[in-house]
Amino acid sequence: MSKSTAPVLCTVKDAVVLLRLGRSTIYELMASGELPFIKLGRARRIKRADIDAFVAQLPPQSV
Repeated sequence: MSKSTAPVLCTVKDAVVLLRLGRSTIYELMASGELPFIKLGRARRIKRADIDAFVAQLPPQSV
């Protein structure tokens, strides 16, 4: 997905694909507040900018 065609609001399924994490992990991150989301009716959407910010704040791992 190129930057120009990337959705502004992502579904949980989109976040799973982008972050390469499981669906339940995405919901856990949303519930804890680590991954902000908005509710539109019954649907949860995550701003692409919030996904990018989440990734940017992840600490590097040392091996």
